[in-house]
Formats: sequence, structure tokens, C-alpha cells
Amino acid sequence: MEVVIVPDATAGGELIADAIAALLRRKPDALLGVATGSTPLPVYEALATQVRSGAVDASRARICQLDEYVGLPADHPESYRSVVLRQVVEPLGLTEGAFMGPDGTAEDVQAACEAYDRALAEAGGVDLQLLGIGTDGHIGFNEPCSSLASRTRIKTLTEQTRVDNARFFEGDIDQVPHHVITQGIGTILEARHLVLLATGAGKADAVAQTVEGPVSALVPASALQLHPHATVVVDEAAASKLKLADYFRHTYANKPAWQGL
Repeated sequence: MEVVIVPDATAGGELIADAIAALLRRKPDALLGVATGSTPLPVYEALATQVRSGAVDASRARICQLDEYVGLPADHPESYRSVVLRQVVEPLGLTEGAFMGPDGTAEDVQAACEAYDRALAEAGGVDLQLLGIGTDGHIGFNEPCSSLASRTRIKTLTEQTRVDNARFFEGDIDQVPHHVITQGIGTILEARHLVLLATGAGKADAVAQTVEGPVSALVPASALQLHPHATVVVDEAAASKLKLADYFRHTYANKPAWQGL
């Protein structure tokens, strides 16, 4: 696991956008896994800027969802399909044909989960999966004590996660669904490159447990320690409880340029 400490969220977004741009130059039809929420917005904004300037061609890129609410209509403004189309697909100049995600409105939700897992595999697998992290250490919607071998499935959200997400529903927790479809931890670990972005002091404990704690289902993000190519990008506030922060800074400062992110 590589840990990169950046000054702020903007710098983190630009760094990850550069890595995605480099991937698209190597593999123009790369399958990019995207996360929702406020944390990854600087990544999408920086990448869209590169696309508009002609610095990178994203016209053949493919986009896939990490998770989706169960029961929200696909065209609901806070369905993750709508969010990804609005924040990622459209700004990159792509069409809905470049996008794939689970069906949160399916009558048979379990079948929809299994179908999405198959679809990811049939698409050749995810080349780069962008992740956020919850204050309790969840990734995707794999809440604490999720199986580290789990596949795409339905999950019940914790009350804390619903409280955290209420800000997207006019502050009304009653509007936040109780259930979601999420890629499982086992599914996430199949991506070729995992990039986790965390910003703000509120994520500091979760980051420290993820990076320096034991691999534990209690902290689902700690499973990134098992991946051969996982990168954790954090701002100074989110890095504030890392015991090895100085070592991580030294390592990155002396990293050979040819290695990339």
C-alpha cells in the first residue's frame, strides 16, 4: 500500500486525475470505477478540465458504479446513477452507453447484484477503482463487519451512514433509503488499481486504522492492505493520526518518477 500525503483536497484531486489520464493514454478504453459523495469531486473536476483542454482523450473510457440505493427511481436526482451521469459521464463528454451500474429498482435485487458482478467480469474487470472512506471505515457500502470476501450484494445501511448522507436529501434522514446494492470487498479487490481519497479531520481515525491497523472486517477499508496495487491519497488533516506520516512523506518524495501513482 502506498500512502501519499497532499496539502489539500484540490491537490489530491489533481494527482489522481493525472493518474487516470496516464491510464487512459495507455489504455483508452479503460474501465474506471467511480465513487460518489463530496470527496471525489476534485478528481472529476480536474479530469474534466484535462479533457476539455485536450490534454487527454476520454472518448473511449468506460465508467462503472461502486454502489446504488435500493428503491430510488433511476432518474431520482440522488440515485447514484443520476449522480455519476451528472458528475462524471457528462463532464467527460461521454454518453450513457459508456456507463454501467447495478439496477437498484429490480424486482429481484439479489439477481441484479449477481448480474452486475458478471457484467464487470465480462467487461474485462475494473482498471482503476476510486474509493472514498466512511467515518467508520466503510468502503462502498461495505459497513463494519462485512465479509472481506463479499461479492456485490444488498446491504443495510448503519444509522451513522444514513445520518452522514442526509445532507444530500435536504437534511432529512427519512428520505435516505435503508438499503443499497454495493460491490463487495472481494469484488472491489479484483480491480487492478485501487485509489482511496480521504480528506478532512473527520476521516483521520478511519485512515489511521485502514493504513496502520490490522486487517479486520471491523474496518472494511483495511482490506486494501491485501491488494498488490493500492494507493491511499490523504490531505494533511486526514493524515493527522498516522504514526508513520513522516515516513510516508519521505517515501513519496524519493519515489522514482517512472513508477507513477
